[in-house]
Amino acid sequence: MSAVLHVTGRVLAGPEDVRDEVWAVDGRITWERPPAGVETVTVRGWALPGLVDAHCHVGLDAHGAVDAATSEQQALTDRDAGTLLIRDAGSAADTRWIDDRDDLPKIIRAGRHIARTKRYIRNYAHEIEPADLVAYVGREARRGDGWVKLVGDWLDRGVGDLAACWPRAEVEAAIAEAHRLGARVTAHCFAEDSLRDLVEAGIDCVEHATGLTEETIPLFAERGVAIVPTLVNIATFPRLADSGEAKFPRWSDHMRRLHERRYDTVRAAYDAGVPVFVGTDAGGSLAHGLVAAEVAELVTAGIPPLDALAATTWAARSWLGRPALDEGAPADLVVYPEDPRADVRVLAAPHCVIVNGRVIR
Repeated sequence: MSAVLHVTGRVLAGPEDVRDEVWAVDGRITWERPPAGVETVTVRGWALPGLVDAHCHVGLDAHGAVDAATSEQQALTDRDAGTLLIRDAGSAADTRWIDDRDDLPKIIRAGRHIARTKRYIRNYAHEIEPADLVAYVGREARRGDGWVKLVGDWLDRGVGDLAACWPRAEVEAAIAEAHRLGARVTAHCFAEDSLRDLVEAGIDCVEHATGLTEETIPLFAERGVAIVPTLVNIATFPRLADSGEAKFPRWSDHMRRLHERRYDTVRAAYDAGVPVFVGTDAGGSLAHGLVAAEVAELVTAGIPPLDALAATTWAARSWLGRPALDEGAPADLVVYPEDPRADVRVLAAPHCVIVNGRVIR
């Protein structure tokens, strides 16, 4: 048996399940005390399961796919911030090699974005027309780890504003195909127009969801469709609006209005029972390592601190089908000097990060 890691102090196995200690033996969680005499390394503090960033892009920057060295640095930055489970919500890079590293976050991939032709960021997505949507969804469902990512709306230059990308019939068929193959579907959506069609077509999650209204929020709640608000990304809307004002004033005004009501939108969704999870939209133009800032943003929006914490820990892991601090689970923990339930800002300064039972930092 290799050296045993002993985490002691307060171990948050669940929102109200606080225990005194847990061990990592051969990289796995155990709640049973190891035999006496075994070499033990002890870490003290407030321990959580590794944080979850449910909207992150490892292998992507503002120009498209990046090389392995850059991808590695992105993953290391997230890891050092306490993010040990990532749902990669679309990447043009092949990051499967990360799975062979026992010192990097675990990644659940959604394959590559699927977008309408010339209706998304250059070099990011498969850019296709509606007739090919089902085929491409099937392809990415087979390539991903149980998720597919659509671009549900984007700037339509002919309209001068955000507009839905896909006809209802094609969306229904594509989501049905993903489900047939055992994958869930999520979609990038800023605006209002695409949401009803996507939800009624059976989508599982919506990213950003700034276009939610009092008409569509009950539909999300009824269907159990989750949202990942990425509020640290929505904070950039005013800057984007300013940059597009000359060419697309209607779009710029729309983006500002979505930004202004962002907190009210998230709180209304939460109050209605819509599942809300933490995601930063790191990669592309946003820095990695922002998970603590996103949790704080959810609290600013009015989500109770304990629920905001659950949205990046126990609840998020359950939603993604991955264990938290369960017996036999990978020993991925983050330890803090103070109780993060009392103040989520504690998340910004981990005392130590443990990956597969090994203290990384």
